[in-house]
Amino acid sequence: MTGESLIGNHTTGTAADGGEGAAGEVARVFAEAGVVGHLHARDLADDRQVALAADEQVVIASIVKVLLVLEFARQVVAGVLDPTERVVVRAEDRLGGWGVAGCADDVELSLRDLAYFAMSVSDNTAADVLLRRVGPDVLPLLATELGLERTRVVGGPRQLLETMLADVGARDGAEFARVFPGLDAERVRAMRVFDPEHTTSSTAREVTRLMALVWRDEAGPPSACGLVRELMRHQVFFTRLASGFPPGVEVAAKTGTLPGLHMEAGVVTYPDGGRYAVAVFAATRGLAARRIDVDLAIGRAARVAVDALRAAARD
Repeated sequence: MTGESLIGNHTTGTAADGGEGAAGEVARVFAEAGVVGHLHARDLADDRQVALAADEQVVIASIVKVLLVLEFARQVVAGVLDPTERVVVRAEDRLGGWGVAGCADDVELSLRDLAYFAMSVSDNTAADVLLRRVGPDVLPLLATELGLERTRVVGGPRQLLETMLADVGARDGAEFARVFPGLDAERVRAMRVFDPEHTTSSTAREVTRLMALVWRDEAGPPSACGLVRELMRHQVFFTRLASGFPPGVEVAAKTGTLPGLHMEAGVVTYPDGGRYAVAVFAATRGLAARRIDVDLAIGRAARVAVDALRAAARD
C-alpha cells in the first residue's frame, strides 16, 4: 500500500505537526483489518487535510449517487424538473438490491422520493429511473464544472449491471446470480466494474472536494446543496463512518459497495460547529460484500483523521 500524509493548508502545502502520525495510525487501522485503504479528510474551516493514498484512482460505486442527486436538485431549483412529478417503477425497471427493487408490484412515486431512496438506502432502481429524467450524459459535465478532473462517470446503475452480465457471459440477472458464486477471485477482479479505468471512479481527495463544495453551497444554488445535505443525513447505514463517532456528532454520508470493496464518504459535524469531509475506501482480499469488521475499520480510520484535524486546529 502506498500513501502520503499531510495536515496543513491545501493551498500552501505547509504541514503542521502530527501529519505523519495521523496517516501512520490510519495505515495501522487498515493493516489490522487486512485491507488496502485510501483515505482523505479535510477540515472545512481551513482545508487542513489528512491523506493516505488519496490521489490513487478508486472505484466509487454508489457514491456517484451524490452527483446524481446534486444534479437533480440543481434542475429542480432551475425549474427544469418538477420534484413532485410522478413516475411508475415497473418490473422491467428493477435492478435488484435495496428499496423498490424488492416490491412485488408496480410502484408510483415522485422524483424527489426517487432521490430519497437513492440516497437513504442506495436504491439502484430509483437512481436509474431518476437518471433518465436528469439526463444520463449530464453527470460527467457536472463533474467537469465542479473541477473534479479525476472523476469519471461511466453510465448509470443499469449500464454497470449490463457490463457485469457481459463480463461473465450471463443473459440476465438470474443467470448472473447462478454463475457469479462459482467464479474465482481472479475472474471477478478482472471484471470492468472493479477497474477504475473502465468504470465510475475518482480519488479520495476529489470525493472530499465534492463534499466540501456541497457543504459550502459552492456546488450549486444553496437550496440545491441543502437538499443534498438533507438527503445524506437520511442514510440508514451506520456501521461505517458513523460507527467511529460518539452520539451528538452528526454524520451525513453515502456508502458504496461491491464484492470486496467497501467505501463511504460524507461530512462529520461536531456540536462545536467543526465540519470535516471524509472519504474512506477499503479493498479486501476476499469478495464478501458484508464485512462488519471492515465497516468498523472505516469508522476508526475516519475518527483518527478527524481527531488529528481537530487537534491541529487547537494548536
